[in-house]
Amino acid sequence: MASTVTPSKDSPAPSSRPGYGQLLRTRGAWTFLLPGFAARQPFAMLTISIVLLVQHTTGSYGVAGAAAAVTGVSMALFAPYSGRLADRFGQRAVLIPGVLVHTLSGLTLTALALADAPLWALFAAAVPTGASVPQIGPMVRARWGVKLKDSPLMTTAAAAFESVTDELTFVVGPLLATALCTAVNPAAGLVTEATLTLVGGLLFAAQRGTQPAVSAGGHARVQHVSALRIPGVRVLIVAFLGIGSVFGGMQVSLAAFTESIGEPGLNGVLYGTFAAGNMLSGIACGAIAWKAAPHRRLVVGYAALALAASGLWAAHSVLLLAGLGLLVGMCIAPALITGYTLVEGLVPAGARTEAFTWLTGAVALGQAGAVTVAGQLEDRFWDGAGFLVPLGGTVLALATLVALRSRLTARPHSRTVARGVGHRTPVAVD
Repeated sequence: MASTVTPSKDSPAPSSRPGYGQLLRTRGAWTFLLPGFAARQPFAMLTISIVLLVQHTTGSYGVAGAAAAVTGVSMALFAPYSGRLADRFGQRAVLIPGVLVHTLSGLTLTALALADAPLWALFAAAVPTGASVPQIGPMVRARWGVKLKDSPLMTTAAAAFESVTDELTFVVGPLLATALCTAVNPAAGLVTEATLTLVGGLLFAAQRGTQPAVSAGGHARVQHVSALRIPGVRVLIVAFLGIGSVFGGMQVSLAAFTESIGEPGLNGVLYGTFAAGNMLSGIACGAIAWKAAPHRRLVVGYAALALAASGLWAAHSVLLLAGLGLLVGMCIAPALITGYTLVEGLVPAGARTEAFTWLTGAVALGQAGAVTVAGQLEDRFWDGAGFLVPLGGTVLALATLVALRSRLTARPHSRTVARGVGHRTPVAVD
């Protein structure tokens, strides 16, 4: 039955196509966007800061990659539970203790690295550092979902805007971390990361008026259904693991390449070029009124990403590597944006923060595995061998997407999905 949707006072008026200007005029948006941007910087700074600090103190990219990987794995494992708790108890209740734990454990990791502590001690500090990384991006996306609940035409614009914001942090974050670690002190990156986490996270948590409401009573059981039980979310997790392999492989391999040519300061520039391509294509994606179905766009965009990543290992000059990095970055944004857009149709509102954190955690896990493998390849083989990691990760993820693309089709609302045979308990989807 058709129904008429009346826009709320918080949502922008419907438009024939999405627009960033209209999106940013949403009432109350800036109150969580500005502190959220500050609190997001640590996510982009953490891995590269650990790699640069530990490599400086140990002289090994393999050890540095392993320490960073422990942090990434911990974040990937704990992020979904953080998202589930935020859906159930509210973002503020989860964010404040998480910020405090992350700041303390990050500073502890820094002190241990400077004291030449054994690897097991670095790992012990890396676990809580990664586990407590604040999931600001998913929380901001969940707040947009509340603000735009009566403006479905703006959903793609919001997803694109968030991808652009994420990639802007991946332009600013690595540049800032590299500059601090190389020009100030090897520990300056992690210290700054901890400070931004504390200040930005607490300011973001203070914005109570825009956080999603916590449902109670009869809606509780539906709200607390795990997003991981939805088949499409599991497929997206694999896709985002591949994207994480690009981020991790690029970080380690670019650092090793620039050191091998005697220009370590170029690391941040090259990685910033890669992230800038991601940001620019994200802006373009948000300005286009797409006609193709999201699951088809994801497969096509991912194929382009795998193709672009296939040439990285053969690049042996700064200019060629910068050009290929820019191209790879331009191919990532469409996949990220489309993946987050698909969540809106696949996952009920009460589980979306958890779903977003599963995807964010998948990127972190892919990144963790990539920095470990790429670090070993750089230590054991030729300069640039780590660039094989983004190629392998994206090809494997693309094969999964092609095989399981039917699971990315959103089901009609107000249905339950029962899998298997017999009288098994149906799983609520919406």
